[in-house]
Amino acid sequence: MLKFPTKARLAHIVFESDDWASKTFDVVLLVLIFLSVGVAILDSVRQIHLDYGEFLYQLEWGFTILFSIEYGLRIWLSRKPKGYIFSFYGMVDLFAILPSFLSLLVANTQLFAVVRALRFLRVLRVLKLGKHMQEAQILVAALHSSRLKIQIFVGSVLTIVLVMGTLMFLIEGPANGFTSIPVSMYWAIVTLTTVGFGDITPNTPLGQFAASLIMLLGYAIIAVPTGIVSSELTEAKRKRNKEKEVGCPKCHAGNHDFDALYCKYCGTTLP
Repeated sequence: MLKFPTKARLAHIVFESDDWASKTFDVVLLVLIFLSVGVAILDSVRQIHLDYGEFLYQLEWGFTILFSIEYGLRIWLSRKPKGYIFSFYGMVDLFAILPSFLSLLVANTQLFAVVRALRFLRVLRVLKLGKHMQEAQILVAALHSSRLKIQIFVGSVLTIVLVMGTLMFLIEGPANGFTSIPVSMYWAIVTLTTVGFGDITPNTPLGQFAASLIMLLGYAIIAVPTGIVSSELTEAKRKRNKEKEVGCPKCHAGNHDFDALYCKYCGTTLP
């Protein structure tokens, strides 16, 4: 006789990934996410939409119903439902099912179902990649340490864009496509970032000279944020390695995890 699993067992299957049942649940979930994102992508192709739009629509609603059941199951099984609902994964799970319901009111919003791709982050738990998140933590620490430098850099770039945009508006004017300062600032951003759409181009010799300066300045500016983050990344790694070298005051063992509170050999509290 088939025995339905208890609530505790269901919670273990849904939230953990350390046995066959829980791993199978996660793998099936990832496959469904992959297929649902593929359906949304295919549905955006005009010819495919015309030929198979109804079938893809039914598939999308099938995925939405399954994900809705899963979302409700996670709320029911959570020890702290509110904590799950307002957590990062909880919000992603909610946004994964909202587009289909919104499509009943606003056309084509079901295409936003591609946000389900964020749910692939669960693969970290399935493949036991969590231990490698320390590298991501180093990157986050580096970005946090360099935030003031980056703010100054962004402020400087915006100032350059404003000045050069205004200058080009005065030099070229509406006759050459620079119809206002905001439009000229748009051109300055495109030029400074070396994208160069070509929809607006200077025609006067003075304007072309100014554009050349902005292009050269753009190449120099690109290297600045890279250097800032790289230096902070190196410093963050150095600090992390130094923390791991902290020795146990009792047995003098080293090479502990960066977030270790106790010695893994003797259990003594680490300094």
